[in-house]
Amino acid sequence: MAYRRSPTPQPRGDSINNMFYVYVLKSKKDGKFYIGSTKDLERRFAEHCKGLVVSTRNRLPIDMVYQESFDTKNKAQKREQYFKGGGRAHLTLKKLIEGA
Repeated sequence: MAYRRSPTPQPRGDSINNMFYVYVLKSKKDGKFYIGSTKDLERRFAEHCKGLVVSTRNRLPIDMVYQESFDTKNKAQKREQYFKGGGRAHLTLKKLIEGA
């Protein structure tokens, strides 16, 4: 399953190294989602895929189904907490993943 990117504008110049990400993984084993944030998206996804993250170790294999980029760590962490909050946040996340 291909993942969807947020409509966030792409960073310019050297700012690409200063981006923070919120990402959503989906387990192919049980269909459950994992929501996280990181500064290095490729490294973190590789850690998940190798079974190095306790929360997803028993859910492998996984797909990245969504990501958003932010210019500050605080913004990324707030978005992550919003998605983890349940209720309306879960509906928003579902719509983003499905592309509705």
